[in-house]
Amino acid sequence: MIKWLLVLLVVVVVGSLLFGRGARRDAPPPAARKRPPGGAPVAMLSCTHCGVHLPAEDAVRDGADRAFCSDAHRIAGPR
Repeated sequence: MIKWLLVLLVVVVVGSLLFGRGARRDAPPPAARKRPPGGAPVAMLSCTHCGVHLPAEDAVRDGADRAFCSDAHRIAGPR
């Protein structure tokens, strides 16, 4: 008798883990959430100091129009 109750308990727990999360089914897939609005590609630049890639609109530029990832790297200059 105890053996069948244990089997039933395991089946209920596994079933609730697999099928009991209805809110998760409504959420969009992770890849759809990471796309920029409109799906247009974003121009990327690399920091002249450290080489990190960043969107062109987030880049900090110096007088020679070189791209940097932050003011600290702009002040430090290119490597």
